[in-house]
Amino acid sequence: YVAAVYEHESVLSPAPAALVERRSALELMGRNLDVYEQQVLAAARQGAQIIVFPEDGIHGFNFTRNSIYPYLDFLPHSHPGKWNPCREPYLFNDTEVVQRLSCMALKNKIFLVANLGTKQPCELRDPRCPPDGRHQFNTNVAFSADGALLTTYRKHNLYFEDAFDTPPEPDYAFFDTPFAGKFGMFTCFDILFFEPAVNLIRQYNLKQIVYPTAWMNQLPLLSAVEFQQAFATAFNVNILAANIHHPTLGMTGSGIYTPVKSFIYHNMESYGGKLIVAEIPVISTDYRTNLEKPPGRVSEKGKEQSPPSFYAEMMYDNYTFVPVWGEKGELQVCANTLCCYLSYRRAVLTDELYALGVFDGLHTVHGTYYVQACALVKCGGLSFSTCGQEVTDATALIDFQLWGNMSTPYIFPLLLTSGITLDFADHMGWKNNYYFLSKNRTSSGLLTAALYGRWYEKD
Repeated sequence: YVAAVYEHESVLSPAPAALVERRSALELMGRNLDVYEQQVLAAARQGAQIIVFPEDGIHGFNFTRNSIYPYLDFLPHSHPGKWNPCREPYLFNDTEVVQRLSCMALKNKIFLVANLGTKQPCELRDPRCPPDGRHQFNTNVAFSADGALLTTYRKHNLYFEDAFDTPPEPDYAFFDTPFAGKFGMFTCFDILFFEPAVNLIRQYNLKQIVYPTAWMNQLPLLSAVEFQQAFATAFNVNILAANIHHPTLGMTGSGIYTPVKSFIYHNMESYGGKLIVAEIPVISTDYRTNLEKPPGRVSEKGKEQSPPSFYAEMMYDNYTFVPVWGEKGELQVCANTLCCYLSYRRAVLTDELYALGVFDGLHTVHGTYYVQACALVKCGGLSFSTCGQEVTDATALIDFQLWGNMSTPYIFPLLLTSGITLDFADHMGWKNNYYFLSKNRTSSGLLTAALYGRWYEKD
């Protein structure tokens, strides 16, 4: 099928904390919706059957609970029967944004997914009702090609979003299409957690995911395109990921991903939005995923004397590293119950320092979640203290096999190359109780090769 995602540079409110009238909120959102309209038309002309827009793309961000209120549409959470906002605009008040999105889908005969702020009044008698008598949600909406509202999803894992409430229960949102079956839906930070993302995919055996996000890149392990790709690979799904484009805030990185191929956009240099359109295969559900452990043996290499280990901070966590010296070698480094092994060979020795790092613990900055990671990274300079820094360029071509005795089946294989480009492993998967990743000759200099494990039960 043909899919489209749009990385949008939003028109932002100059003073998001200021209180404004609904009329001026609609005027600002209208400017973003005008851009959406052009992009839906452009995508439809290229044959796209579905288009995805980013999180916060219509209203922007940095609001307070009160200042966002004029920007919120009313949305009935469980709408009995199908509502078509474009054809039935009179059913509810304060649905101008939803109506416009519905009309874009209808006019261009395309499935459309977008993100907006929504409000739902609640009874103050209800103990879960906020004191102002309403719930405010960060919401995705999906429309069919005739403009009908198919489903809504309220973001569960909020990332410092004071303007919004967490829904009482996780939403498991998916919708059906004639061209690729069911699509599941979640938002941004959700991708790092079991609920609802992983549970949704497993429970409904989903193979297509739509993913609006407003992601601030963090190298070396959580760049948007890097993790989006790893998620598609780990769960054997196609992901249509639309991010916001604001390079000054570190926000860029969208793509259409299959487990074996990616169509991505990552651009920290220039401004303006970007439409990605790609034809991708519908994944058949009988394909074996990487979550199953195939039989086989892993050689107990890496037991020789390793160089001295050192500590350095990476992604706000204290990693234990060993330097990767010389043209070839075998290394191991351990922390808690996790041991990481690396066997490597370099085509040409460059004056770049690489290190193999391990972390097995609770990550506590910008969210709390348990990580088990084995990471081969290029350091920022030649001293040990630069290992773990954000690096975007590299020249070293390294053949490697990386493996670890991970305690969780949820492993995200990261492979990032110079200029924030992606590569694919030659082999990966389980052998006995080790997860491994191997690659002969990356397409360009290696930035990061990592096994990023999420041990959800220990969050």
